[in-house]
Amino acid sequence: MTSTAGIAPANPHDSAAPAPRGRKLTGYWLILPAALWLGVFFVIPFYSLVSSSLFDPNGSVLTGYNMTWHFANYVDAINDYKGQLWRSIWYAGLATLACLVIGYVLAYAIAFKAGRWKNLMLVLVIAPFFTSFLLRTLSWKLILADDGWVVGFAQTIHLTNLLNFIGLTGTDDRLLATPFAVIAGLTYNFLPFMVLPLYASLEKIDVRLIEASSDLYASPMRGFFKVTFPLSLPGVVAGTLLTFIPAAGDYINATLLGNTNTKMVGNVIQSLFTTQGDYAAAGALSVTLMAIIVGLVLIYVRTSGTEDLV
Repeated sequence: MTSTAGIAPANPHDSAAPAPRGRKLTGYWLILPAALWLGVFFVIPFYSLVSSSLFDPNGSVLTGYNMTWHFANYVDAINDYKGQLWRSIWYAGLATLACLVIGYVLAYAIAFKAGRWKNLMLVLVIAPFFTSFLLRTLSWKLILADDGWVVGFAQTIHLTNLLNFIGLTGTDDRLLATPFAVIAGLTYNFLPFMVLPLYASLEKIDVRLIEASSDLYASPMRGFFKVTFPLSLPGVVAGTLLTFIPAAGDYINATLLGNTNTKMVGNVIQSLFTTQGDYAAAGALSVTLMAIIVGLVLIYVRTSGTEDLV
């Protein structure tokens, strides 16, 4: 006779009973608002943009457009505006690099050196967001103007020739209406997008790891590149993406701070849509820019060595 002593009775709740149907649908109900939002404000506009890029290029706003699946619009857009495409990527890349250098120093200071001033410095970083993007750019136009204090100070201490030598000023010794002015505006306007992810990544680093590198006789510089910087790579990747992507499509800075030779692809798209009414070329150029940015982002994320963007 087999003894059943010491054997716990079966718990009816341990059986793998199927979850109620209502509980299964809960997740779908929760994501429904976000799905509707993406559908209305992304999928539908994106479909409209792609459709317009395939319109008959001989159409117009007055006569209307016909869907002819004219894929040659993309070839024409690239051939006609490849200079502006390259300039946008170049300016955005330089602005992102400048934001990374400036933003990393600032984020490092806030995370490790600010002490009780940390919250105040974070507020100062996001304070520009409380002002219109247009007003911030117009302020840079006043700062870099020919009669502004920057040019006046440079002339006072005889730095004009040096600025001209390193390529920051134009042939007429101006700072405004130059590539430098456009890149400076992009750097200023998108700097908070770099600082905040960097700070979030640096703030999570265990200070004991940095102290351990010094205990192992690593110099401060070597400890930074071997410990601090690798641990902050998620913030670097997130910050560069958040900076580069909107900077590549920006047109406000080039319009207010640049000249006809510093036009970016955003200026061309804006003109094609609103002034010339060439929807086919504008749509094709917009989709081309989007494809280039997505391709660069995928390559960057794959080669950066991290997929953790938080």
